[in-house]
Amino acid sequence: MDQRGQAAIAALDHFTVDPNALPARIASLPKAELHLHLEGSIRPAIAVKLAARHGFQLSENEVRQRYAYSNFAGFIEAFKWVTSFLRDPTDFALLATDLAERLLEQNVVYAEVTLSVGVMLLRKQNPQANFEAILAAVERFQAQGLRLNWVFDAIRQFGTEHALEVVRWAERCGSPRIVAFGIGGDELGVPAREFRAVYDLATDCGLHRLIHAGEIGGPENVREAVELLRVERVGHGISAIHDNSLMDLLADRRIPLEVCPVSNLRTGALALQLRNPAATLAQHPLPRLLRHGIPVVLSTDDPDMFETSLIGEYRQAHSLGLSMSELEKLVSNSFAYSFLSAEERKPSTPSV
Repeated sequence: MDQRGQAAIAALDHFTVDPNALPARIASLPKAELHLHLEGSIRPAIAVKLAARHGFQLSENEVRQRYAYSNFAGFIEAFKWVTSFLRDPTDFALLATDLAERLLEQNVVYAEVTLSVGVMLLRKQNPQANFEAILAAVERFQAQGLRLNWVFDAIRQFGTEHALEVVRWAERCGSPRIVAFGIGGDELGVPAREFRAVYDLATDCGLHRLIHAGEIGGPENVREAVELLRVERVGHGISAIHDNSLMDLLADRRIPLEVCPVSNLRTGALALQLRNPAATLAQHPLPRLLRHGIPVVLSTDDPDMFETSLIGEYRQAHSLGLSMSELEKLVSNSFAYSFLSAEERKPSTPSV
């Protein structure tokens, strides 16, 4: 691990708070999570099992070493490496089962989980076969109180034809559990305007509109996502702090930002946006965004690749000085700005 990677993890360790510091009321509330990548939920023990299935010997320590990075490029390399062990539908079923079990442990009752369908296509896999295995694996968890819906995600730098193919696969799967189309990857790779027809097709297919923007890119990326692509939520969006008029726009139009503080630290996005290579979680703009009136939903992004959890993110948010009412707002926002219908939302939404 390089010096920057050591510094980032040291900053995280320094800022981690006692589990008991999270107010008991917040810890006990049912929660939802809206920015969560299935493939970023491969914990070391599962990576070892997946590798063994395909004839590779790994240790958990080796996986943890791979998960130590200080910038976005390093994270992408680790992501490509660990997801290379997801090769057939049974692998995705194993991972989905493990994630569902751990969400329940955190009192998460609803999640919209992103699937990197673009990566599946890159690796010549059948997205429908993988998705059907995932659905079968998690079906039993609904009886235990966990509802899962899914986002089909394309890779931005692969261009518009690739993104269109992801939308077509979502249509082909024909499942009401697929609630949205999104685009991740390198937000600097292809201009937003190139994807307008893709998002229009997604809408025609009954899908909601999501995108990653303003993570490592500037506020103009967030503005284009909202004004050109008409997205309904923005993944990350922390660069909005550099443009007050953009923050006003997000607040006025009620466009939520899916904010993932630990992810922002570990990928170097926080240091980049704050223009400070020594940035710590204590400087995260979450409070500023929330207090500007922007709907913020708190999430983990790739929890196991960033050694975090949703409960951990709430602890960090509490340590940033958020009041009890602000923490409660984060909890309620994740239900209010989900893609559940109003009727579906009622049984799960906590009273805060």
